[in-house]
Amino acid sequence: MTALLDIFLHNLLPVFLCAGAGFALGRVLAIDLRSVTRLSFYIFSPCLVFASLTTIGVPAIEFSQIGLFVLAFIGLMVVSAGLTGLALRLDRRTLITLVIASAFVNSGNYGLAATQFAFGDEALARGVVFYVISTLSVYTVGIFVASLGTRSIFIALKEILRVPAFYALVLAGIARLLNWSIPVYMARAAELLGHAAIPVMLVLLGLQMAQPQAPSTTPHPRPRRWALMAGVALQLLVAPLAALVLAQWLGLNGVTWQAVVLEASMPAAVITTVLAIQYDLDADLTAQTVILSTLLSPLTLTPLIYYLQHAG
Repeated sequence: MTALLDIFLHNLLPVFLCAGAGFALGRVLAIDLRSVTRLSFYIFSPCLVFASLTTIGVPAIEFSQIGLFVLAFIGLMVVSAGLTGLALRLDRRTLITLVIASAFVNSGNYGLAATQFAFGDEALARGVVFYVISTLSVYTVGIFVASLGTRSIFIALKEILRVPAFYALVLAGIARLLNWSIPVYMARAAELLGHAAIPVMLVLLGLQMAQPQAPSTTPHPRPRRWALMAGVALQLLVAPLAALVLAQWLGLNGVTWQAVVLEASMPAAVITTVLAIQYDLDADLTAQTVILSTLLSPLTLTPLIYYLQHAG
């Protein structure tokens, strides 16, 4: 019990304290959330990706394994959520909402910080690869699913070109492939800006959760309440088990195994609420799934980190 408490205090509580600071600030001051989001999206996150992948090299074989893991994991969660929604006899709109809320995890704001605290910088570099591929999946697979198939997959793929972290990933890959020596001034600038990414992401998470939720104009029938519980259970219980099985099947080990399993076990991603709003899904359901899964996540992540630290 003492070991579990230490894990929570050292690895997860700092995340909640940083997010809590953002939450408190968002409740007291009128913060321009869009500006903070753009800073993180266009500057800090790409620099974190570039600095991590050029400073701490992730072998090409591990890179491809992580990519395969992320895509297989998302596919597995999409199928699991879809089957769960069919079993609950949800209407099509609620079912698609459940799939979106269950398939994409908070691998950035929450996941990167928890991964670094629990397993160090080597694991963080692997977590960054997970985060980038997961983000690209949100802007392709996520958009395609959220739009109920009304957009072609080729149109969805174009969304990748709007993700700055994608270019940072490509540039870092080219630099490593050609064995370029990154100028010190450029490497240090990227490293400084990259160091700001995780704290800004955590504050941003708190700011996003502090945003006032519009009151629902429709009653919450029993199937919808079941959908909320199913979404939280899929994120916090099914996802870690699926990640462990999938990682073993792919032969992952060491810090790569620790990083991808922990990242995949994070609560629901905030971006799912944005997708729900944009594509006329149940945004109230996604927001509740994000908040509830985030608040309950220490109950599952604490023993998971303990297992990953001792079994790895």
